[in-house]
Amino acid sequence: MRAIIHVDMDAFYASVEQRDNPSLKGKPVIVGGHAQRGVVVAASYEVRPFGVRSAMPMARAMKQAPHAIVVKPRFAAYAEASEQVFAIFERYTPLIEPLSLDEAFLDVTASVGLFGAPTDIARRIRREIADELKLPASAGIASVKFVAKIASDLAKPNGQREVPPQETVAFLAGLPVSRLWGVGPKTEEELKRAGLKTIGDVAARDVAWLEQRLGSSGRQLWELSQGLDDREVVPDRAAKSVGAEDTFEEDLTGVDLLRPHVHAQALRVGRRLRKAGVKGRVVQLKVKFSDFNVITRRTTLSSPTDDGQGIYRAALELLERSHENKPIRLTGVSVQSFDAQEPQQLGLFTTPNAPPPRSAKLNATLDRIAERFGSKAITTADIAESGDSTDDDDRWGRH
Repeated sequence: MRAIIHVDMDAFYASVEQRDNPSLKGKPVIVGGHAQRGVVVAASYEVRPFGVRSAMPMARAMKQAPHAIVVKPRFAAYAEASEQVFAIFERYTPLIEPLSLDEAFLDVTASVGLFGAPTDIARRIRREIADELKLPASAGIASVKFVAKIASDLAKPNGQREVPPQETVAFLAGLPVSRLWGVGPKTEEELKRAGLKTIGDVAARDVAWLEQRLGSSGRQLWELSQGLDDREVVPDRAAKSVGAEDTFEEDLTGVDLLRPHVHAQALRVGRRLRKAGVKGRVVQLKVKFSDFNVITRRTTLSSPTDDGQGIYRAALELLERSHENKPIRLTGVSVQSFDAQEPQQLGLFTTPNAPPPRSAKLNATLDRIAERFGSKAITTADIAESGDSTDDDDRWGRH
């Protein structure tokens, strides 16, 4: 029988802020952007009783909790804390499937002989995160991923819950159908119209009846209601894209105002590609207009790159063709279609053993400076003049 742990950090970004600034401890904290235009990135547990949740518009959150303390996000700090959390995971198993910066599935089936029962492993992981990083985490333990995820949700905050295999069906029975993976608002409404309000109601139905009502998803939902989920924990799935995006404090109109922001985003993407050891062939530009309409434009390069300046030139060309001279509230640059950095085929006029191009040398030097002194230690004139000082915030698209 498999032993799977789902570990989920509690109000991760807000908890990092409260840890790093003790004056925020026990206070209602909202991590978010502009008070009128931004969205809530994270909400501490102290502010959640007022109805504040992540992804909520900041304007609405401030109406519901006007006394809350608003902190601007520091994504570099969250990425660093995440790396430390995952380093603790690696002490117990190599089978770690990241879902985001702050949660992952761990298959500890083969670790029981070394570290004890799965629930003891989960307890040790949470204790080490608390002692070493001063951050709270919750965990769910089960024989399947689906149930482990629900168990960790129900254990929050700062708790853990184990669901033994023989208790799985009873554990699920009383939960609402919305807890089933794949059940969105539309499917939930359809299930309720059919008289299925709980997971136990789905489990009690005949599979053929469910397939007749819901098509192929009917069998999948029935299997989940029985605690049947044979998906493996897939370690560190490769990213599909690397990107960076920013929402502006005020709408910007015209390429001249947008150019430094796109430039900064392209340079951030280049750094992340080099850090990951990959190059990409497809550059994509994302633009969100003031009316919230979103467009994406992409171009394929003649050869894969990890050079921020090359990415910027491609993104700028896309911007010039698509900005429509309308107010813009967000831009984003990403690179896709990765190639591992392996020796490249020599061109017709390439000299064997030739030194790397000047751009590669320059990027390596800039990366070393950024690693030691921070990403803002050296920048370009247009970015400096624009005041674009956005912290690095990872945008890794996963399978």
